[in-house]
Amino acid sequence: VLELLRSVQRGSEDRKRSLSRLCWALRNKETQQKFVRLDGSIRTLIGLFTSSLADMQMEAARCLHELSHSSDLAVAEACLPVTSYLLTYLSGHSVEFTELCLYTLGNLVVESEAVRKQLLPQGIIPVLASCIQSPHEAVLEGLGYVLSQLLQAKEAPTEIIPLVLDSVLPQQMLRLVCSGLKAGIGAAVEFAWCLHYIICSHTANMALLSLGALPALSSLLLDLASEIPQDAPEGLELLVCPVLRCLSNLLAEETCCEVQIQDERLLIALFLILQLFFQQHPFIVQECLWLLNNLTADEPFFCSALFSLDLLPALLQLLPCSQMASVLVLTVLCNIAEKGPAYCQQLHQQPALPLLLPTLMLPDSEVVGQCLELLHLLFLHWPEAAADFVRQGGHRALELHQNTPELQERARALLDMVGQPLGASTFSPCHATLSAF
Repeated sequence: VLELLRSVQRGSEDRKRSLSRLCWALRNKETQQKFVRLDGSIRTLIGLFTSSLADMQMEAARCLHELSHSSDLAVAEACLPVTSYLLTYLSGHSVEFTELCLYTLGNLVVESEAVRKQLLPQGIIPVLASCIQSPHEAVLEGLGYVLSQLLQAKEAPTEIIPLVLDSVLPQQMLRLVCSGLKAGIGAAVEFAWCLHYIICSHTANMALLSLGALPALSSLLLDLASEIPQDAPEGLELLVCPVLRCLSNLLAEETCCEVQIQDERLLIALFLILQLFFQQHPFIVQECLWLLNNLTADEPFFCSALFSLDLLPALLQLLPCSQMASVLVLTVLCNIAEKGPAYCQQLHQQPALPLLLPTLMLPDSEVVGQCLELLHLLFLHWPEAAADFVRQGGHRALELHQNTPELQERARALLDMVGQPLGASTFSPCHATLSAF
């Protein structure tokens, strides 16, 4: 490594070859650590990186990019002097060069708070805001990567997100995400995650809502679902996931009731997405159910639409999918049952009870607890369901939980209810929207 560095410093005829070999060597963790300890190593790379020789600039950029991959804090902080040049060259002479600078910045900000603190006063946010106008997908994807790393920093809510909100970035990110596949799926995915991190900070949701984020993302979800029956592009699930999360968390905002979306096509889109990704990408199932929960938590419109569109059988089929899916399906059913007798009557007619009985026999106390919550609401609002439950032997399943500490109080209360269907209960209200998934 020392010999390669000396060859580069001497400016010999094979300097480019030496630099290329150095770049290859810097893929090794130990080599990275040794290199940054060599006297003048980073200074030499910066000299070549800022030179007027385009081929030397590119090779030096590749070396810096390899160094930025290091998880060693000392390596990241040794690269501090290059950060201002990386920002300057984001308006570089080639797409590949700009892309390299972006990913190098993104890698450095992940590892070092010192790097982030140096970049903020150097104006990284305004520089990134100017890059978002680029017509090149590779540049936009790299830009999304840098932003997503910045927005995940521990100091993001207080130091980074306010700067982002003061720029054009939020509306431009929303525009690029909602253009979906037109801007390239990679860039759309990165910016969708950026929006997700901003929303999860809970400091910027009003700003995003005022930009029309809720109807825009809802419309995007409809567009993505419409791609499914044709030829869904590879990696579509990577975009669907953050879009679902953004919508779920925006809907969890109390202020959101003023801009509530009432479009039953959202439910159709959700179930189309569930159908597509159920087998190969089961993690999407719980993302869809999380959004469905937040759609039905307070708003009877979507509860009614589940019945009118005959989607409840498809929902009930997801009960045995996984532990998380079971809890979320039962929570959605609780949201429906909470709306009163007419909804409980329809649940009883569907028939939900035969599917709930096996659920009561599961060893998972969280799933069983949510099932007990649902049964309480059904029996409270529609006593015929309690009588039917007893006829199907459900009371014997309840008796199994009389001695389970976290379930016994609710199990005994339900046993009282099936004996006296119109009696009072000791249950707490069904919980509402679930935020920050």
